[in-house]
Amino acid sequence: MLEILISIIALIVTLGILVTIHEFGHFWVARRCGVKVLRFSIGFGKAAKTWVGKDGVEYVIAPIPLGGYVKMLGQEDTTVTGSKEIAEDERDVSFAHKPLWQRMAIVAAGPAANFLLAIFVYWIIHMGFGVNGVAPVVRDVVEGSPAAEAGLRQGDEILAVDGVETIFWNQVTLQMLSRMGETGVLELTVEPADSAATREISIPIVAWLGNETEPNPVSSLGIVQLQIPARIADVIPGGRAAQGGLQYGDEILAVNGEEIRGWSHWVRVIRANPELTLDVTVQRGDETVQLQLTPSVSELDDGTVIGQIGAYVQDTSFADLVPPEMQREIRYGAISAIGPALKETWDKSVFVLDSVKKMIVGLISVKNINGPITIAQVAGETASYGLDIYLGFLALLSISLGVLNLLPIPVLDGGHLLYYTIEAVIRRPVPERIQAWGLQLGLLIISGIMMLAIYNDVSRLL
Repeated sequence: MLEILISIIALIVTLGILVTIHEFGHFWVARRCGVKVLRFSIGFGKAAKTWVGKDGVEYVIAPIPLGGYVKMLGQEDTTVTGSKEIAEDERDVSFAHKPLWQRMAIVAAGPAANFLLAIFVYWIIHMGFGVNGVAPVVRDVVEGSPAAEAGLRQGDEILAVDGVETIFWNQVTLQMLSRMGETGVLELTVEPADSAATREISIPIVAWLGNETEPNPVSSLGIVQLQIPARIADVIPGGRAAQGGLQYGDEILAVNGEEIRGWSHWVRVIRANPELTLDVTVQRGDETVQLQLTPSVSELDDGTVIGQIGAYVQDTSFADLVPPEMQREIRYGAISAIGPALKETWDKSVFVLDSVKKMIVGLISVKNINGPITIAQVAGETASYGLDIYLGFLALLSISLGVLNLLPIPVLDGGHLLYYTIEAVIRRPVPERIQAWGLQLGLLIISGIMMLAIYNDVSRLL
C-alpha cells in the first residue's frame, strides 16, 4: 500500500512539474509577444483551485495532472472551434492578429521549455552529483553467444559502440539500444586486459530486440557486466541442492574440475546438466568441501529442458561486486557541465525520435509505449533510489514530452506548427475544412495511443 501511495505522489509531482514547465513556456512567450492570456490551467477536470492574478490572468489547478493549457485572446480564431469577434481596441493583444512568426514562437515554446528543463536538470546532475558508473569491462562471455562467436573475451573493455565513445556501462547500453529493431552489424571497439592494442568486434544483428518490451541488449549478446559471486543464500527444503548438502553461505568454486566464474556461470552449468551428477567444490567458511549434486529436470514454456537445484543467490553489495579500480566518477564545474548537459539532451532527443520512427515502421514493438501506470511505478522507484536518479528520469520524461509534442499531429504543438509552416508557404491560413479533418484525425491518433499505453500498462501488471 505504501509503495502505491509513493508511486501516486511521484506521478503527480513528476507530471505536475513537466506540465507546468511546458505550459509556462507557452505563457511566457505569449506575454513577451504582447498576447493577452485569459487562463493558465494545470491539469484537467473540475478546478480544485482558481484565482485571478494581478495580471488579470485566471489561474486554475485541476485534479488530473495529465495535461494543461494556456487560453489566449483570439486563439479560437485560428482553430476550427469557431471564432469570436475581437473588439477593435483588443486586436493588438489578440493571438490571431499576431505575425505568423510570433504565433509559431508561442506554439513552439512549450516543447522548447521541456528541452530547457532537461538541459537544466542534466546540468544540475553533472555539476552537483557528478557522473558515476562502472567501467565497461567484460566480466564474462556466455559460451556460444553472439558476443563469444564474434571474438569478445573476458577482460575486454568496450571503448566504443558503433564509433561512439563509451566510458560507463550505461553508455554502452544506451548506444546498443539505439540499434533496436535493426538488421546489420554492431561494431565494438575493445581493449584487452593484457594489451593496449585495440581491436574491432563485429556482431551480426537481425531485427534485434524488436519484439522485446524490457530489452537488455548487453545480456542478449551474452555479455556479463558484473560477476555476482556464486554464493548460496538459501536452499529449498527437499530440493536437489538440499539433498546434495549445499548450505547457506557456501561459495561454489568448481564443478567437475572447471572453475566457476560467478553466479551466472554457475546457473549455466546447472541448467545444462539435467539429471547428471556433478562433482561440486564449495568454500564453506575456512574449509573446502566436496559435494555431489544432480539437477532435476525442468521444462520451460518453449519446451526447452533445463536443470534445476532449488538454490538462491546471496545479496551482494555494490562495493563487493565492483572493485575500486572499476568504479569511475567524473566531476564538472558550473561552466564545464554545460557541454555534457547539452549533449545528453541532444543524444536522448535523437534516441526518442528514432524510437518513435521505428515503432511507426514496425521495427520495434508498440508494447514499449508506456502509460501513466508505468510512469507512476518508475517515478516511485527512481525517487526511492536517490535524487540524482529521479532527476535523470525527470529529464528523460521531459525530453520525451518535448519530442512527442513536436510530432506533426493535429491537436499537438507540432500539428499547429505544421499548419503555420503551410501558411508561410501558401501565404494564407490552411482552409478551415482541412483543419477540421486534421483535428478529427489527430484526436483519433492520440486517443488510440493513450488506449494502447493504458492497455500495455495493464498487461504488464497482469
